[in-house]
Amino acid sequence: MQGRVFFQPPEGWVGDVIPFAQDGELNLFYLHERRVKPKPGTSWSLAVTRDLVNVEDHGTALPHGTDDDADFNAYTGSVVRDENGTYHLFYTGQNPAILGTDGLPVQVVMHATGEGNLTSWTKHPEHTFGAGEGYESADWRDPFVFFDDSRGVWRMLITARHTEGPERRRGVIAQYESCDLLTWKQTTPLWDPRRYVAHECPEVFAIGDWWYLVYSEFSEAFTTRYRMSRSLEGPWIAPERDTLDGRAYYAAKSADWCGRRIFAGWIASREGGTDDGAWQWAGTLSLLEAWQNEDGTLAFAPPAEILDGFDHATPTGLGPTVLSAPDGHRVAVGTEMLPEQYLLRAEFIVTADTAEYGLLLHASADGDRGYVIRLEPRRGRMVLDRWPRRRTGDAQWQISGDVPHLIELERPADLSAGTHTLEVLAQGDLTVIVLDRQVCLSTRLYDLRGGRVGVFVTDGTAELRGLSLRVRSDHS
Repeated sequence: MQGRVFFQPPEGWVGDVIPFAQDGELNLFYLHERRVKPKPGTSWSLAVTRDLVNVEDHGTALPHGTDDDADFNAYTGSVVRDENGTYHLFYTGQNPAILGTDGLPVQVVMHATGEGNLTSWTKHPEHTFGAGEGYESADWRDPFVFFDDSRGVWRMLITARHTEGPERRRGVIAQYESCDLLTWKQTTPLWDPRRYVAHECPEVFAIGDWWYLVYSEFSEAFTTRYRMSRSLEGPWIAPERDTLDGRAYYAAKSADWCGRRIFAGWIASREGGTDDGAWQWAGTLSLLEAWQNEDGTLAFAPPAEILDGFDHATPTGLGPTVLSAPDGHRVAVGTEMLPEQYLLRAEFIVTADTAEYGLLLHASADGDRGYVIRLEPRRGRMVLDRWPRRRTGDAQWQISGDVPHLIELERPADLSAGTHTLEVLAQGDLTVIVLDRQVCLSTRLYDLRGGRVGVFVTDGTAELRGLSLRVRSDHS
């Protein structure tokens, strides 16, 4: 995949990713979504990287079952290796034709084993088990298995829902235990906040003295969140910024790769390939690295290897400048067109009373059209906007001007007075925005192509200290 930053299979899209690291390789199992009709079963495919940049597609790893099998759809799970060197793959089985008493397709936990070839697995349907007592049969998925050294047992986390309670708040992370990875016993749930529809793709890991619980919220917001605790038994604390990324980056799970915590998720595509299209399930692979801050919270950004691959400087036609608008709006726009793939880095110094400032992408020469990365210190957030917005009629006032920004594309951020750095990683319609190597906002930008880069300020003063635009020398 030379010259590309984001991996996508030749035919289809990347669904939920199941990362598994060993011997310097990051094995990225993924649900292969083909988007064809009639809809075929879903299999696991495998992509492998040794440097976080070059990704090799190894094709189907775990094929889905037949029309009559419980795993017509082989959905998300996890992979572990036992003390004897045997690999165990746990996954979700679902068949639209197999219904429970509630009339919905049943989901079950299934098991396969292998001896080291990660594209060759032996299924063990006799080890299949469905929802335990008190849990709904149609939401029983995403088994995450890990070994608890302190107790000497294997533990399995499962996305589940209680059978009783408010419909929208029955989500729970169920928990099972095993001594042999073959038979499993129901135990106390790991987390039961009674807050969401479900907590998809759960996982836990430790960095230093902190444990982290990661899950994807399947409820009011479709985003990947995390919680912190000093113990696996909780209590789980919600940090001030508890999301990994925004709405478009989903189902992210992680692995310890060479002592680094690497997350793998997918940036969703949008229906019709337009900015206003509905978000779709599955998209393009995107890797983020997590770092631990001094207070135990996590910071996120693309791995340095990806950013460092942009090794060739190219002009923007926009140099350092100071924009001052105590009661108004000022903008400066470059003269050069943005390339198809690039890394843009801008450093700002901002006064304490500044209301808004940021970057324009793919902008017109006067800065009136383009995508807007707007930093809002008074609201403590970074948002993505676009002008012109969608029109709802022919009259001048009939535009989507009564919303604060493009809906669902915002991130909480510390925007205290001082220096802040924005980085934009772009490839075609894929874009990852990074603030201070702490906060990420991934998305798709379809409608406006080419254009220039610009900077702006509203009600305050912002100094553009530095601006660089780089491309990959191997990009063709």
